[in-house]
Amino acid sequence: MARYAFLRMLERIFDKHVGLFYSSGMFVKITSSGSRRYLQLVEAYRDDLGKPRQRTVATLGRLDQVGDQLDQVITGLARATGRTLPAVEPPSITFETARAFGDVWALTELWHELGFDRLRQAFGRTRHAIDIEALLRIMVFNRLCDPESKLGVLRWLETVSLPGLSLESVSHQQLLRAMDALVDQQAAVEKTVAQLLRPLVDQELS
Repeated sequence: MARYAFLRMLERIFDKHVGLFYSSGMFVKITSSGSRRYLQLVEAYRDDLGKPRQRTVATLGRLDQVGDQLDQVITGLARATGRTLPAVEPPSITFETARAFGDVWALTELWHELGFDRLRQAFGRTRHAIDIEALLRIMVFNRLCDPESKLGVLRWLETVSLPGLSLESVSHQQLLRAMDALVDQQAAVEKTVAQLLRPLVDQELS
């Protein structure tokens, strides 16, 4: 990209300064011959009949081989015309705070493997329109990773990335409503959890 910026500058220098020695404008042109591309200095002029024409003044070389020679040409032209080339700034790199993912990803996989996402069925016929199971999952993961209050959960959500969940829309009020729903459906939740854990307990005792 920097090379093509130099080409545009070279074109402007010729057009504004070198062109003073010609009756018409000068510009830089890239031509192709097979797979090779060449950099040429071209003059635009009008013939005796007034028709616009072009003629090659000089071939500066193959585009993939001019290398530092092109930089030298640009520097020389700028010096001859009294222009100052702008400094080429290196690309800037911005570092942003990364969100934690590994621990919550492992917990998410374990949550699904144990079947705890079936808790959604316990809240399926409640009056709550929000995803109670997802909100409870968030609070459980927070207790395991970085125990906080309900308001602290919102701060914690700003530092993590939970697969499959839109965290931006989670509010303090929703967390409180999820806790209310948990109390309302305590019996159904306990039954579901018992059904999920019983095979694991039986396996350990056998």
